[in-house]
Amino acid sequence: MKKVIVYYSYRGNTKSIAEMIQKSTGADIARIETVVPYDGDYNSVVNQGQDEVNSGYCPEIKSLNIDLSKYDEVILGTPVWWYTFAPAMHTFLKGNDLSGKTVYPFATNGGWIGHTFKDFANACGTADVKQGMNIRFDESVLRTPKSEIQKWIDSIK
Repeated sequence: MKKVIVYYSYRGNTKSIAEMIQKSTGADIARIETVVPYDGDYNSVVNQGQDEVNSGYCPEIKSLNIDLSKYDEVILGTPVWWYTFAPAMHTFLKGNDLSGKTVYPFATNGGWIGHTFKDFANACGTADVKQGMNIRFDESVLRTPKSEIQKWIDSIK
């Protein structure tokens, strides 16, 4: 089975986990980036994110340079923004058909996971969406034990 990690990271926490997964699995990796980067202080971005999530806004994202048809398994990573995946991940999911693939979601957050994994299951169509990994941070400090993350990674190798 060929794997790819597709992730969006705003402050670097999700990126660090995606790289941990890549190192352990050897999967290909692609970072989702918005065409217009989020700008301003943390509170400004949080307020903008809330508005975008509430309205269902999908920001334009840059091309990923991957052919998803070549992958059987897709590992999706996102920070949690207002109890769901980030708007950039929403854009990716709306623009790509993951039907027939096995999807492993992970989400980084500093509070509550909300309905993120349920939203992944709904957005991935007929893909086989597996149990997600909830990864907690306080600011940039990882709070979920690395051993728990590694156990989840080992289950998808």
